[in-house]
Amino acid sequence: MSVRVGEVSWWWRDLGGAPERRPALPGSMDCDVCVVGAGYTGLWTAYWLAKAGVDVVVLEREFAGFGASGRNGGWLSGLLAGSRERWAASHGADAVVAAQRAMHAVVDDVAAVGIDCDLVKAGAMTVATSPVQMERLRESLAYEREWGFGADDWRIDGIVPLPVDGALGALYTPHSARVQPAKLVRGLAAECERLGVRIFEGTSVSDIRLRRALTPFGEVRAPWIVRATEGYTAGLPGLRRSLVPMNSAMVITEAGVADRVGWTSATTMLDGANAYCYLQRTADGRIAIGGRGVPYRFGSRTDRAGEVSPATVDELRGRLVRLFPDLADVAIDHAWAGVLGVPRDWCPAVVADRARGLAWAGGYVGDGVSTAFLAGRVLGDLLTGHRSTWDRLPFVGWQSRRWEPEPLRWVAIRGIYAAYRRADRIEEASGRSSKLARVADRLAGH
Repeated sequence: MSVRVGEVSWWWRDLGGAPERRPALPGSMDCDVCVVGAGYTGLWTAYWLAKAGVDVVVLEREFAGFGASGRNGGWLSGLLAGSRERWAASHGADAVVAAQRAMHAVVDDVAAVGIDCDLVKAGAMTVATSPVQMERLRESLAYEREWGFGADDWRIDGIVPLPVDGALGALYTPHSARVQPAKLVRGLAAECERLGVRIFEGTSVSDIRLRRALTPFGEVRAPWIVRATEGYTAGLPGLRRSLVPMNSAMVITEAGVADRVGWTSATTMLDGANAYCYLQRTADGRIAIGGRGVPYRFGSRTDRAGEVSPATVDELRGRLVRLFPDLADVAIDHAWAGVLGVPRDWCPAVVADRARGLAWAGGYVGDGVSTAFLAGRVLGDLLTGHRSTWDRLPFVGWQSRRWEPEPLRWVAIRGIYAAYRRADRIEEASGRSSKLARVADRLAGH
């Protein structure tokens, strides 16, 4: 079977292909809040604002869910992105713990909205296949215990319920669910429209100025403009160095492959490597696996078609076969890529600048399916002036420094991911932990 590459993700293909586009902006107009970007961040923000009775217009260059929201690995994860230590230094440890607890709650909160998206809360596990990886899992568990998270949040299982070859153990958290991401974003857009949100697609925003979003069809004027562009933020004037668009590639097998190796649960999975891959079992028994591939393109460029190189397809297929050797003859049905937004310190932010009437959220570093829900809820409170515990979370108002200019940015990012891969090869050959991965972590700003 030939591999379909690019176009849209398999998630959209599962729904019949890219959706028919909504009409473009018909001309200049006014509203209470204008949201730029119809991914998870923009749509959850619109959802919470509309529930509060706010008149919201959403502008989207392609179609709702075109970007990472319709291309990701389908992990609705309770992981808190960012650096606990950085946030504790500025907000205190209690605020960090509160933020992590809020992320744990997101999994059930999204489920409670009731969107049909194949959501199954079955937890997530990181599986170790070598003593070095097992030791890292023990260190991770000790770290969670230091922050006060007990066995109900994290535990190590010596018997791995997923049929991974050579598995020595796994670090498990129940705070995670599998979703079909395109179903989630499609259903969310429909919920927004049911609440009165106006979504205009095929409408690019060339610039965001004081309480105005400029498009080829006119401008939208509002007391608040929300920038919800995540991995595509670098394409807006003056923002090229604010968030790096990091590429992540995915491939997916034919239906029923998971059943062949005995993977019957909806538990999502990471492998224990430094340059890790992430996997899920889909509702129809496929295995979807993703990893960085080519992590970054010079000048913060983004690939509109989501194409994946044959080398990346082969690499991801090879990693799948190493984890499940019985799939040596497995066929890859589809391959695609998307971009996620990465700030210089790897810490997401939710910001509302009342003086400028400008708000934004993003920088989720790969945990956007869940973090965007919380960010949208927080923005809903900030923009309506409703004070709550949300706006005291450490990522609210967070400011990251800008990335280095080119060519330093390209050299550093490509070098960091090469170091992670080199560290994995060293560990595999020597059986000992490689310091190279820790050096790469420091260079990356983790």
